[in-house]
Amino acid sequence: MAETSLKESYSGVYQNRIGFGVRPALILIDFVRAYFDKDCDLYSGVESALASALRIRDAARDAGIPVIYTNVVYHPRANNGGRFYQKAKPLRHFLAGNPLGAWPDGLEVGEDELVVSKQYPSAFFGTSLASTLTSWGIDTLIHTGLTTSGCVRATCVDCCSHGFIPIIVRDAVGDRHPDPHTANLFDMDAKYADVVGEDETIDYLRRLTGGEGA
Repeated sequence: MAETSLKESYSGVYQNRIGFGVRPALILIDFVRAYFDKDCDLYSGVESALASALRIRDAARDAGIPVIYTNVVYHPRANNGGRFYQKAKPLRHFLAGNPLGAWPDGLEVGEDELVVSKQYPSAFFGTSLASTLTSWGIDTLIHTGLTTSGCVRATCVDCCSHGFIPIIVRDAVGDRHPDPHTANLFDMDAKYADVVGEDETIDYLRRLTGGEGA
């Protein structure tokens, strides 16, 4: 019996598209200095993802939609780190006050933009993000950030589970190796989200009229 290819296995089964909604927000997940410092073990060579995310952020600001950032911050003794901190040793860089947890050069948070600090992979888990998006009337969350196989994927799945439309911008997410990056983009696109390009996302944002934000 011939082995079925990956494409054949999914063809006609997991090819549905949700499409963009009408009231979006943009999230930039964990774009912090540790991933861009070549002396840090979390360095991932994802500069192009940040550049893409910042171009999308500029378009989101022009469209007047909410922009949200996440970071990971632990108690100085990691008292709130739990099993995630126990398992993933590089999380030690995100103890409160460590400069590797700061924003990288070129990323400045606007005064009216929200920062969600978390201790676990998903931006929804243990935070007020879902309630905030609901109160703003948001139906779509555009995902950018790091890493594709980790916090981006976890946020995507929870986004879908909370009833928001997850849009993943492939150019604006990154990982430390192309294999988990590609595999997770494929799986998110198949089951939870629409994976789209930067140009498509910016075109969508430019089509929005005023009054789409919070």
